[in-house]
Amino acid sequence: MPSTTPGASPQSPSQRPLTDFGRRLAARRENLGLTLEDVASRAGAATAYIQYLEERPAAPDASTLRRVAAALETTVEELSGATVDQPPGRGMALRDAGLAELDEAACLALMSTHGVGRIGVLTPDGPAVVPVNYQSIDGEIAFRTALGKVPAFAAGSEVAFEVDHIDDVFSQGWSVMAVGMARAVTEEPLIRRLESEAPTSPWAGGQRDLWLLITPSRLTGRRIVNPLSTTEE
Repeated sequence: MPSTTPGASPQSPSQRPLTDFGRRLAARRENLGLTLEDVASRAGAATAYIQYLEERPAAPDASTLRRVAAALETTVEELSGATVDQPPGRGMALRDAGLAELDEAACLALMSTHGVGRIGVLTPDGPAVVPVNYQSIDGEIAFRTALGKVPAFAAGSEVAFEVDHIDDVFSQGWSVMAVGMARAVTEEPLIRRLESEAPTSPWAGGQRDLWLLITPSRLTGRRIVNPLSTTEE
């Protein structure tokens, strides 16, 4: 395992990851709130080498992969992308696990910023649930779609919007559901704000310039509690 990488800074990555493995490694590290130094310490590696794995094409051996995966509290399969076509939740259930109800503040915190959520709407063909890229703005949920697309039927009706996270490695997770009225955004200043603050273009691609806003009237959430933990996250 190399201890240094020419031109690499151990303090912060100097560029975006170039490989799928590097992107997954960086995303997992950031999701856990870890620095390069944290991961290196956990894996027993040089900080520059962890940065190298994130930024450059590399072929670490099996032992290194296992240590890095353990440092990131995940599996080699997850980091390598072997599970990308598998639905989440395939891990074994925790013994004596339970569900903890989340209050509104916790629900808002989990839904904050942005991500991918699922919206449930009634369409001319019946009920439908589809995923959308969303962002949180002043306690409301905003997303883009196009006329004729399934999410567009949300406008002017009460809908359900759900966000969740599944951790297969530890058989834990949480889910939050917001119920409220959805409306099409027509105010130009608000549209400009949404577009300027949008963290990403819709993953589905195509022209999607219809903004919808959901105002939650009810927020509920649950988290799977690990019986071996003394405190909740």
